[in-house]
Amino acid sequence: MNTKIIKYTALFFTALFFLNSCNSKKEEVATAEIEPKTETFLLAKEKLTTELRLPAELTGFQQVDLYAKVSSFVKTLKVDIGSKVKKGQLLIVLEAPEISSQLAAAESRLKSMEAIYATSKSTYNRLYETSKVEGTISKNDLEMASGKKNSDYAQYQAAVAAHKEVAIMRGYLEIRAPFDGVVAARNVNLGTFVGPAGKGSDLPLLTIQEQTKLRLAVSVPELYTGYLHNGDEMSFNVKSLPETFKATITRMSGALDLKLRSERVEMDVHNTKGNLLPGMVAEVLLPLNAKDSTFVVPKSAVVNAAEGIFVIKVVNHKATRVDVKKGREIDDKIEIFGDLTPNDKLVKIASEETKEGDTINE
Repeated sequence: MNTKIIKYTALFFTALFFLNSCNSKKEEVATAEIEPKTETFLLAKEKLTTELRLPAELTGFQQVDLYAKVSSFVKTLKVDIGSKVKKGQLLIVLEAPEISSQLAAAESRLKSMEAIYATSKSTYNRLYETSKVEGTISKNDLEMASGKKNSDYAQYQAAVAAHKEVAIMRGYLEIRAPFDGVVAARNVNLGTFVGPAGKGSDLPLLTIQEQTKLRLAVSVPELYTGYLHNGDEMSFNVKSLPETFKATITRMSGALDLKLRSERVEMDVHNTKGNLLPGMVAEVLLPLNAKDSTFVVPKSAVVNAAEGIFVIKVVNHKATRVDVKKGREIDDKIEIFGDLTPNDKLVKIASEETKEGDTINE
C-alpha cells in the first residue's frame, strides 16, 4: 500500500514539473516576440536659419596719422583734440629757417639762369637772321651760338627743377587736413622739434578720423563664411548704449586670415547722431541664411564615435552606416552632409552599438 502511494506521488510531481517547463517556454517565446521597435524617420531637406553672435570693432571710416616730413619746429597749432576740420584746412604751421634760405637761393639762381638763357637765345636769333645774308656770319660762329643757347637752356631748366623742389619742401611746413573729420589725437605743442630727425617722429603730430561714417569690422570663422553675402542686413549693439543698431555688409575680404582662419567682413555705419565712437567694441548678430536647402536631422540621429561621424540608414530592415559631416546646429537639430538622398530612412535615436547589417525592427 505504501509503495503505491509513493509511486502516485512521484508521478504527480513529474507531471507538475513538465507543466511548469512548458509554461516557461511559452513565456520566453512571448518575450522574444515582443521586441522593442526602433523609431525611424524619412530624411528631408530644409533651409536652416541661425544667428551668430561675434565681437566686432568700430573704427573711423577714414583715419590718418599726420607726420612732419622735414626737420622743423611747431610754429602755430590751430586745432586741438575734438576739433572738427574740413578738407584742406590748415592745421599746423611749421618753421624751418634753412628751408626759407634755400628757397631764396633757388629763386635767385632761377632768375640768373633765366637772364643768361634769354641773352644767349637773343644772340643766337640775331646771328641766325644775319647769316641769311651770304658771307656775313661764319657757319662755325652760328653753331657755337646755338650750342651756347642750348647749354644755357638746360641750366635754366635745372634751376627751375631745383626751385620747384625747394618750394615743395617749403609746402611741407604747412600741415593740412586730407579730409573732413575730427582731431582724435594731438602729440605736439608749440615749439616742439619734429621731423625725421626729431624726437617727435615716433608719434604722429595729429590723428584725423572721419566719424560721421564708421566701419564695423568682424572676423567670421571659416565654418560660417559661406552663409554671408554683400547686402545682408545685421544688427549690433554696444555696451554704453541701450539701443540696437542696424548695418549692411558692404565689404568682404574674400580670403582667410592665416592666424585666425577667419574672413574679415566690414559694414558701413552712418553715425549721424555722433553717439557711436571709433574704438568701441560691439556685439554683432549675424544671420546665417543658407542659399540652398540642406539635410537637417535631430541631433540624436548623428553618432560621434571613435571611428568617425555617421548616421544609421535602414535598407530592407538592415542597418547601414553612412559617414557624414556636421554643419550648423540649432536647438535639437543639426545639418549633415554625406552620401544621402531625400526620403532615406534613418534611425532617429542612433547608437554606435548598432553594427553594420544588424536587423532593425521598425
